[in-house]
Amino acid sequence: MATKKLDLTSTLKKFKSFESIGMRYLSFMLVLLSLGVYSFIVFRINSLITAEPTDEQISEKLQTVQRPKIDQASIDKINQLSDNSVEVKAIFKEARQNPFQE
Repeated sequence: MATKKLDLTSTLKKFKSFESIGMRYLSFMLVLLSLGVYSFIVFRINSLITAEPTDEQISEKLQTVQRPKIDQASIDKINQLSDNSVEVKAIFKEARQNPFQE
C-alpha cells in the first residue's frame, strides 16, 4: 500500500479551486439557505397552529376555572333598578325595533 505524503501547499491549492467555485455561487447558496430557513419557519408555524389540546389538558384547565358567584341580594337590586328606569327601557325597546336608526 502506497502512502500519500500530505503537503500543505498542494492542499491549499485544492482549497483555492473550491474557493473560486464557492465565491461564484455564494449568492445562490445564501438564497437557498434563506429559503430553507423560511420554509422551516412556515412549516413550524403551520404545525403549531393545527395542534389541538388533548381532552386531559382541557379538563385540567376547566377544573382550575372558578365560577363567579353573585348573591341573591345583588340580583334583586339589579332587577329593582332595571324596573325603576322606564326611560332606559324605552331606549332599549326603541333600539330593538330599529337598531340602525340613530
